[in-house]
Amino acid sequence: MPVIRYGEKLNVLVAAKGHPYLRDPFMAMFDTLPGMACTLVEQPAAAQLMNPDGMAPYDALVLYDMPGLDFAAPERPGYVAPDARFTAGLLALRDHGKRLVALHPANAGWPAWPLYAELLGGAFLYRPGMLKGVPRRDGGYRHDVAYEAVAAAPGHPVLAGVPKRFALTDELYLYDVFEDEVTPLLRADYSFACGNFYSAAAAVAGRMNDNAGWTRPPGSDLIGWTRRAGNSKLVYLQPGDGPAAYANPHLRRLVENAIRFVAAGGHAP
Repeated sequence: MPVIRYGEKLNVLVAAKGHPYLRDPFMAMFDTLPGMACTLVEQPAAAQLMNPDGMAPYDALVLYDMPGLDFAAPERPGYVAPDARFTAGLLALRDHGKRLVALHPANAGWPAWPLYAELLGGAFLYRPGMLKGVPRRDGGYRHDVAYEAVAAAPGHPVLAGVPKRFALTDELYLYDVFEDEVTPLLRADYSFACGNFYSAAAAVAGRMNDNAGWTRPPGSDLIGWTRRAGNSKLVYLQPGDGPAAYANPHLRRLVENAIRFVAAGGHAP
C-alpha cells in the first residue's frame, strides 16, 4: 500500500458546480491543506480539462460537481448525455492512471452515462431508473443529520490521524452503492431506512422534505470507499454538503489523506 508523504507539493484540480455550494467556505477546506495548490474550475469549463492533456499539470482531480442534470427540463431533472469528446477524455484519464477523489454530490453526475456510476462505485438517482440492469427507485436525502462517522478500515492511509468515531452534522444520502466492487473506508452510525429520508424525485417536483408514498429498500451505510478504476485509484467521500461539514477538522484530514493517497502511486486495494 502506498505511503502518504505529508507536505509533498501537489497540484490539484477541483471541479465544482451543479450542486449548490458556498465557494469561500468550500475552498477554505482546501486552502488549509499544507503543500497543496488547489485550483477550482466550475462546470462546464472543468469538463474541458478532464482529459490527459488538460490534466497534465495536475497530480489529482477532485470532483465536487454534478453534471448531466437539467433541473429546468419539463421532466425534472432532465438527463443530458456527455459528448463523445468528454467521455473519451475521462476514460483516457482512467486508463492513464490519473488519480481521482469524488466528494458528496459527484455520484449523482451524468445519470445518462451508466459507466460513470460504475467508475465511482455507486450512484444517487434523482428519479427512478436502471443501474447495472436493475430498476432502482430515486434516492433519498436528509439535511443536517447529527451522526457519527465510523472507520470501516482502521489502519488504512485515508483514515490516518482520524478518530475511529467522530461526530458530523451533514446531509446523508440513501443511495445505491456497489459494495462488492469497493473497499469500505467509512460508515455512518445511522439507520438508512426510507422513513428517515426524503424522496429526491419529490424534491425536484417542488415538494421538499416529502416522503409520502415513497418506498425503497434500506440503503447502504457506507459513506466512504476506495476502488480501482481502470489504472486509476479513486476515493469517494459522501460527507461535505455545507460549511459545517467543510469546517470539520476530521473531514478536512480525510480529504487531504484521500488526495495524497490517490496521488501516491500504486493501486487501490
